[in-house]
Amino acid sequence: MQTIIENKYLSVGVTTAGGTLTSIKRDGREYLWQPNPEIWTGQAPICFPICGGLREGKAVTESGKQIELPRHGFARKMEFEPLNASEEKVELRLCSNSETLAKYPFDFELVARYELEVQSLRITYAVTNTGFESMPFFIGGHPAFRCPIMPGERYTDYSVRFEKPEGDVCRAVPSTGLIDVENRDPAPQDGLELCLSHQLFDFAETIYDCLKSREVVLEGLSGHGVKVKFPDFDYLVVWSKPAGDFVALEPWGGLSTCSDEDDVFEHKRGCIVAAPGQTVERSFTVQPF
Repeated sequence: MQTIIENKYLSVGVTTAGGTLTSIKRDGREYLWQPNPEIWTGQAPICFPICGGLREGKAVTESGKQIELPRHGFARKMEFEPLNASEEKVELRLCSNSETLAKYPFDFELVARYELEVQSLRITYAVTNTGFESMPFFIGGHPAFRCPIMPGERYTDYSVRFEKPEGDVCRAVPSTGLIDVENRDPAPQDGLELCLSHQLFDFAETIYDCLKSREVVLEGLSGHGVKVKFPDFDYLVVWSKPAGDFVALEPWGGLSTCSDEDDVFEHKRGCIVAAPGQTVERSFTVQPF
């Protein structure tokens, strides 16, 4: 089921399938990637309860519980329940069930909240531990934006501008999807600008694991683009497909299992541990222009 929220600046589509975005429009112009199954079927999946992947898809908690999760977790493949909706705000909910407990043995409630703030869209993920023991988890966004946005433009007319200069980046290992943090690469941008090209994504995504910026701007020569602010997230992944006319700007609260980490879930970078009854919220904003 799809819901539209809108004001005089923006129109945003949200679906209960995966609890995610289907459209972000300004002045009738679409900014969100519209899926092409020959390239990628996603748009803006929610990464929960893991961002990225686990070594061989498995981990164990400090208390000995077994976890077995697909890449980016299971929320993106599940049906959410509609909660509250108004002209400018909608909330969708996913609760633990027998299917999730078989993979991730914790009781939870995940609410995805989409709210218009004048010319921006605020996306909030609220995770509540509904069980009786501490719950480790990760949460992140994976929004993909059209690139190019305007007719007549090329992919190479666009760049991602960072808020601050960034240092080196870790290496993704395509064969496993895991991360080599010990053998590092120079950041691919020139100063603050990451110039886009399809060749940039021939090997793998670019993972900023020592991130200084908490704001990036995707912009083309036409002056149209999107600004993404993510003060609640410590990591950013920039990803596309070699033939994809999109770029994903992904604020993550954690990473795939890294080369210097063991397989204990709580030992992974960025792990959040919620106490029984505790709700943890993480937000980021998208401003098309």
